[in-house]
Amino acid sequence: MIKKIIILLNISAILIVSSCDSDKKNNITYFGGKIINPKSNQVILYSQNIAIDTFYLDENDKFFSELKNVSEGLYYFFHGNENQYIYLEPQDSLMLRLNTWDFDESLVYAGEGAERNNMLIDCFLEDEKESRVFYQFNKLPPKKFKLKVDSILKIKMATYQDYVDNHPEETEAYNETLKIALTYPLYSRLERYPMMNVKYNKKDNFPKMENSFYSFRNKIKRNKDSLMYYPPYSRYTRSYLYNKTYSLGHLPTKNSYTPSFTSDLLGLIDEKIKLEKTKNAFLRQTVISHFYNKSTCDFDTKPFDTFFKISTSEEDKLMIKNLIQDTKAIHVNHKLPSFKLVDFSNTELSINKLLKNKNSFIFFWHPDYVSELYFSSRINFLIKNYPNIDFLIVNIDDKNPKRVNKIDIKNQFYLKPNSDAHKFLTSKMPRSILVNNKGKVINGYASISSNNVNKYLKELNNN
Repeated sequence: MIKKIIILLNISAILIVSSCDSDKKNNITYFGGKIINPKSNQVILYSQNIAIDTFYLDENDKFFSELKNVSEGLYYFFHGNENQYIYLEPQDSLMLRLNTWDFDESLVYAGEGAERNNMLIDCFLEDEKESRVFYQFNKLPPKKFKLKVDSILKIKMATYQDYVDNHPEETEAYNETLKIALTYPLYSRLERYPMMNVKYNKKDNFPKMENSFYSFRNKIKRNKDSLMYYPPYSRYTRSYLYNKTYSLGHLPTKNSYTPSFTSDLLGLIDEKIKLEKTKNAFLRQTVISHFYNKSTCDFDTKPFDTFFKISTSEEDKLMIKNLIQDTKAIHVNHKLPSFKLVDFSNTELSINKLLKNKNSFIFFWHPDYVSELYFSSRINFLIKNYPNIDFLIVNIDDKNPKRVNKIDIKNQFYLKPNSDAHKFLTSKMPRSILVNNKGKVINGYASISSNNVNKYLKELNNN
């Protein structure tokens, strides 16, 4: 499985860690490395979803840190808009090297703890390669699909056993993480198979499967709090929950989830996830993603009512209440409320003047809630494909009114703290509003990530 036999270009010399032996008594863990073509000047280390330290790159794009009293387990680091997981143990001296132009594929580790982390990144890359193969596998009937998965699973388990046999010093916790990294992506594919089979074979009903198809579920360790932010584990959990919801009698979904499906899914999350913090996170993500997938300000209140009954997070409840109120503040076939915005030559403008006689798409964004890398790519794609629409990109963070470098500056604006637009942007969540050349709203809460927005864009572009 470990594919990379790489000359590390003296990665161990990037930072001098020869004094680690004397520091073992002090329970210090070292973490550092070199970022080629850096996207920012920092690397942020997280434990679950909490930032625990920030490391700044020096003039050579290197960083080095001493972490005291590190607990064994999974962490992840962010650089720019990308991240990757690492497994740390006390007294490790882990060094990394990566090129942001090929973030995951170029990532390699050296030092104490490197071998176990190189193994995990190889698992990640192998899963990405398998995604292309499974496009065809998903079209197979259940028994043939299961045989394909079982043969790959056999290879994965042989890889696992070989690693464990040759690394007797590894802890039980790491070995469990490695087994999850190797096998849970396959278990996720088994859970997603009914939905993928319908999609790729263009059918209206799910294939019929024997009970043995899901026999692997007996091996799943549920409600592992320390793993809930680890993608192989969290993706499996989500795939399982969606599959179980469909098994309640829901038909395959083509464009957006029905209110009944979303409510049932929220109920299953409540039933199956016992950890309060994790349960709240799944509830919040589900109700928001389904709302955005629909990509319209017309919505059914049933899923939201279910969310409010189940969630115990007052912060999340307030966010969703604000989202609902923001949605109700803009009305289809009505004029957009008047507000002021500022371009990046510091000229204050009226939205009515900017929209006059134009078919327009206004995207409001806040850096805390949307990835600049993703939305800049998506917006540029839309600009290219819908040339008859005027695109306005508006930063609503009045504390940090920065522009996005990859989008033409003439399309970008920001809001001052006293702008009336904040009245319908209280949740701070990204929001797109489509307005026709008569000044009327045709969609008051569209999402750039949803395919459902395309019909509105086509209508506007051809108007």
